[in-house]
Amino acid sequence: MKKKISVLAAVLLAIGLTACGNNEGQAANDTAETIQAASSEEVEATDNTEEEAPQVVTSEAASNTNDEIVENTSSETIDNAEENGGVLVVYFSATGTTKGVAEKIAGITGADTYEIKAAQEYTDADLNWNDSSSRSTKEQNDSSARPEIGSDAVSLDGYTTIYIGYPIWWGEEPRIMDTFVESHNFDGITLIPFCTSGGSGIGRSGQNLADNAGSGTWLDGKRFDGGVSENELKSWIDGLQ
Repeated sequence: MKKKISVLAAVLLAIGLTACGNNEGQAANDTAETIQAASSEEVEATDNTEEEAPQVVTSEAASNTNDEIVENTSSETIDNAEENGGVLVVYFSATGTTKGVAEKIAGITGADTYEIKAAQEYTDADLNWNDSSSRSTKEQNDSSARPEIGSDAVSLDGYTTIYIGYPIWWGEEPRIMDTFVESHNFDGITLIPFCTSGGSGIGRSGQNLADNAGSGTWLDGKRFDGGVSENELKSWIDGLQ
């Protein structure tokens, strides 16, 4: 009887030890898996942090970048000033004839151009020289008339030579040209008038502009027709030097 009890106790003890061993092993496995999972999450979090971290620009780097922007802007401005050679072609053209000549002069000299536009554009009726009551007739008969300029203002800084063109109206410059020259200071600038007409010469128009401007060095001007060739213009320009 005692022998049977001893055997039974041994069996129960073995079962208990096995259960404990399994539980401890399972617990150990669970713990290992938990540690591994935690480690994986930490590594992933670290990797994401590195990828999403913003790039920090030091004050020195920012300063260098700004210096490059300023340097490039200054260089571009200098290049533009050198390209036009300090030459500007200013013109007023009611019908497009003077504009064509002005663009040819600009092409030959490499100059910038500035078109004087009237705030109130001239219509065909305004330009009817046979009508004593037309707008242009009234303006030309009034030496004090100063039509308003509608184009954006232009700065003459950096220009040393200005070709100034216009059509001849009633033997003189259009009064809007007087508006322009009275609005600017031409000190240190050489001005060269040119005009277009069907037959009338430049007359006193260049001298009128010089008198109204009151500044600048004014050369004698020349009259051209609308179909003047570039070779003829180049020969005239070369003769000015």
